[in-house]
Amino acid sequence: MNTDGHSLNEQLRELPGVDEVLRALADVAGFPHAVMVAEIRRVLDAARSRIRTGGEAGDIAAEVREALAALERPSLRRVINATGVVLHTNLGRAPLADGYSNLEYDLAAGARGKRDVHIGGLIERLTGKPGIAVNNNAAAVYLALNTLAAGHEVVVSRGELIEIGDGFRIPDIMRSAGVELREVGTTNRTSVNDYREAITERTRLLLRVHPSNFHISGFTAKPELGELAGLARERGIPLYEDLGSGCVADLGLGEPLVADSLAAGVSVVSFSGDKLLGGPQAGVLAGDAGLIARMRRNPMFRALRLDKLIYRVLEDTLRNLLLQRYKRIPALRMIVASEAELRARAETLATAIGGEAIAGESVIGGGSTPDKTLPTWLVVMRSSNAVELERNLRLGNPPIIARIEKDRVILDVRTILEDEIELVIGQANCLPHP
Repeated sequence: MNTDGHSLNEQLRELPGVDEVLRALADVAGFPHAVMVAEIRRVLDAARSRIRTGGEAGDIAAEVREALAALERPSLRRVINATGVVLHTNLGRAPLADGYSNLEYDLAAGARGKRDVHIGGLIERLTGKPGIAVNNNAAAVYLALNTLAAGHEVVVSRGELIEIGDGFRIPDIMRSAGVELREVGTTNRTSVNDYREAITERTRLLLRVHPSNFHISGFTAKPELGELAGLARERGIPLYEDLGSGCVADLGLGEPLVADSLAAGVSVVSFSGDKLLGGPQAGVLAGDAGLIARMRRNPMFRALRLDKLIYRVLEDTLRNLLLQRYKRIPALRMIVASEAELRARAETLATAIGGEAIAGESVIGGGSTPDKTLPTWLVVMRSSNAVELERNLRLGNPPIIARIEKDRVILDVRTILEDEIELVIGQANCLPHP
């Protein structure tokens, strides 16, 4: 019994429901419903914990308001360095043109902080699990393998031993990370029993690799993630999935979502920051808190860590993804652009340069969604020598990178930024058209 005579259970029952808090926040605009519900539940969970330890529930609606306002505020911010220390480690060492930042400085505590705090909370809100980031996804794969299985065996399907670009292959990264590769199954078919039979006392990790840059169809099979996760739990071995392309927002592209993999029981997931996430080059790791903490303590984490510029851009990208502000992320804005919008842009451009607007197809590229095309609108430039015209565009100022199809120079307006249209018009009209 506490001081006001209410029992613990009574206090817990008096907490408002999610719908009640939502009604109290009816004046709050600009946040997706799912984000608001998640923040209300987060605040209610914190209130329950306080009550159970003898504290007060507090003003739930006010706490949610502050939590939502905090989501809008950048964590990595410009600060004024009045300490007299020029290369201040906590403030990002050498200042950029816009000054110092709180890269490794906890403003609330007035003490040294950790640089990954600027993105950790956003990763957890987006994926449901704690996360860290390193300088690219190959580094993320290396860090996960080295931390969780160095000197031991990692079981992976033979059909998932892919090359991720520029000659870098999963088996090579595995050897560099100090793990022993244990292949199972065949190129086109692998079963959960193949994994089960391969596990020995030397097995430390089950690895699943999403082949985001190619697709095999026909007589194929692989275990469902839930099956593989069940086997991992049964044997007490983590299941790590490299998703590569990093689809966090459901844009209808048919790519697996990071949150879905974690919900299916995957222990750790890694993915790229500069593919379907739409941000800077980075490799993000999210998953079980204990495993993420182990990877963060690995000495290689420091060698692979992100620069202050990348943290700034990645934080902005993650916040825009969480708040579903996809049009603030250039790559996602291009992916979700409507046919009507693209047609209007193409017709404007075609009229201005004397070309022709036609329907066509775009691809996402970058090792993502190999079978997916996007309907788009193209501008065909008039020319009797497509090769010469393409060269003139490419060597102009600014360079315009076009493509040649059926002896015609094609401009796809999907990937021309809105503020670049006038530049394209000016360049196209001043160049010679052979």
